[in-house]
Formats: sequence, C-alpha cells, structure tokens
Amino acid sequence: MASYAEPSPVTVPVALRNMLSLHDFEAAARRRLPRPIFGYIAGAAEDNTSLRDNREVFGEYGFATRVLRDVSRRSQAVELFGQRYSSPFGIAPMGINALSTYRGDLVLARAAQQAGIVSIMSGTSLIPMEEVARESPATWFQAYIPGDQERIDALVDRVARAGFGTLVVTVDIPVSANRENNIRTGFSTPLRPSLRLAWDGMVRPRWVAGTFLRTLLRHGMPHFENSFATRGAPIVSSSVLRDFSARDHLNWGHIEAIRRRWKGPLVVKGLLSVEDALQARRVGADAVVLSNHGGRQLDSAISPLRVLEAVVAAVGPDYPVLIDSGFRRGSDVLKALALGARMVLVGRPFNYAAAVAGEAGVAHAIGLLQEEVDRNMAMLGVTGCAELGPQHIVRRRA
Repeated sequence: MASYAEPSPVTVPVALRNMLSLHDFEAAARRRLPRPIFGYIAGAAEDNTSLRDNREVFGEYGFATRVLRDVSRRSQAVELFGQRYSSPFGIAPMGINALSTYRGDLVLARAAQQAGIVSIMSGTSLIPMEEVARESPATWFQAYIPGDQERIDALVDRVARAGFGTLVVTVDIPVSANRENNIRTGFSTPLRPSLRLAWDGMVRPRWVAGTFLRTLLRHGMPHFENSFATRGAPIVSSSVLRDFSARDHLNWGHIEAIRRRWKGPLVVKGLLSVEDALQARRVGADAVVLSNHGGRQLDSAISPLRVLEAVVAAVGPDYPVLIDSGFRRGSDVLKALALGARMVLVGRPFNYAAAVAGEAGVAHAIGLLQEEVDRNMAMLGVTGCAELGPQHIVRRRA
C-alpha cells in the first residue's frame, strides 16, 4: 500500500507570519486580486443564503471533551482507496485558479503533494491536465460531464491516459447558476476586457506582472483545457458558454457508463440527499462528496453537514463519505469526522493562499489547518481520526 510521510516542519516566510488562520488569507487576497477575479472566487448564488449557512451550521455543534487520556502519540493520518494521507482534509477542485496565481493548478497540486494531502484538479482549469499529472501524480481529477456519451467516453479516456488514479464527477450543475454577484463585481464568462477590468489591473501591478502578463508571455491566452478530450475555448471566447451548456438531460445512466469505462476509484460529488448517496453506491461509485458547491449553485440548498449523519447511517460506515462547503477551521474538520465523514475538502481558502503567496502560501495554509487539527485532537482526548464519533459532539440547538 502506498503511503505519504508525515509532513516535516517548514520555515514560515516573513510575508506570511501575519496569516494566523485560513480566514486571514481572504482579506489579503482581496487586496491582491482584481475585483472581478476575487469576486468570482468569493461569490455565491443569488442572496448568499447557502454560503452563510455553510459557516453558520458549525456553530450548531459543540464538542464534548475527554481528559487525562494519553494523547502524546496522536496522528491525524487517514487512509482512502489504499492510500495513506497525512491529514483528513484535502484541496477541493476550483476552476480557473490559474487567474489567481501563476500556474495555479500546479501550485496547489505541488503544495498538496509535498504536505501529503489530497488535491483535486478542476475540469474548468486553464492548464492541461497532463502537466499536472506529470508533476504531481497523486492528484485526483474532477470532471463535469459533457453533453453526449461520445465526448464523455473521450474525456474519461484522456484522464486515464494522463495518469490520474481517481476520478471525481461533479453532478450538481444541470443548468448554470444565477451568479448575480459575479456580474456586480465585473466578472463574466467569457471574460470581457473593459475599462473597469483595466483599472483593477492598474492598481494591482503585482497581479498584472506576476500572473496575467507572465501567463500571456509564456503560455499565450488561457484556454479551458480540460472540459473535453480536446482543448476548449479561450477564456475570452463567446463559445465558452456553449461549451458549458446541455447538461440538463444527464442521468444516472451516464454515471453507470463512466463506471464501466473507468478502472480506478470513482467519486460522485455534489449530493445532498440520502437517496442520491444510495443510488451512487448502487451504480458503483466508490465514494461520494456531500456538497452544495460552496453555495454557488442553488441558493437555499442546505449545508451538507446537515445531512451528513443521515447519509453515513444509510450507506454504512465502510462506504467513504467526503464533504465540502464552508470549512475553515480544524474544529470544522473534526466536527465532520465525528459525524461520520471520511475526509473534508477545503476550497476557497487555498485559492486565496495561492493568490497571496503562491506555493509557499498554500503550504502555510495547509500547515495552519494541520496544526489546528492536531491541537484540537489533543484537547478532545483522541489519538487518531477513527476514534472520533457522535460521543464527541453535542447539538447546541435544534
């Protein structure tokens, strides 16, 4: 069985010493990034109801600690699909993060591999998947299903040829969400040059020189590289919208077809119900990710933490249930583990960290979260993640 070593201590760069938690990266990224780019990362659907619920739900749970237990030999390592990871959290897939920092997908994958945690590359990324798989072969790949079986088969085959071992299929986007907040901050797909965008760049010269111009000079205009088996449209092309349409007819039969074709672990992401989790298991998925897409799809969709216990009870403790949406603290991670999750995926904060300080920023963010998990495990009185359970959780209010 392959395994990762426990992460080794790193020296924190001076520029990151004021980054004391994942929350701190958001404010720093807001100063660093042009308003439309930051708005795309931070934004959610409509009234941000789901976005708020993703954070508020953690306040509904408190810890019941155990004391005077020898926790001197604790480890936060976990195993999934025969692989040992150093921590029970990983980096969620995030689109177009190569606009946040230079070669963003590589930055995230390298930092994750160095730290021994999961990293998932997004299908809406701007760097060819083959480059990421070569540099960081432990990376997982996340796909949005194209609109017809022929293109689905071709994409799955390309992911396999690239060398990815685990395929994550996101299924919660039958139609595009109502992203009013993107429009308000000046972000659009396709990305349209404007005086507002130019001004945002002028007042943030580090981003212009270090990310935008560096990308153009070395790699040309960014394209959506991994939505299909072939290269997609440039980010400024009007055909981008066409490339991401025609998904409202997709059904479980398409997942069954992917299962027959894909030989490695298959994960279905974007579920919020017991029934869908059971169906994913029936069609052969090896795990599911409970997710409301970080509040970016259906506004008022519940936080996945609210259905976690019920889903785990239905599918059984041996079937891996992962979860994302709203996680920021080690305490958040441990609450999900206590309620039955096998692993937590964290998105926006690692994107912000990459924008602030590239790979060093992501490494520092990972280290902060690992330290919080370790510290909180000690105070809870546990030496391993598998020891966490409902006995450590108290519901504060109905």
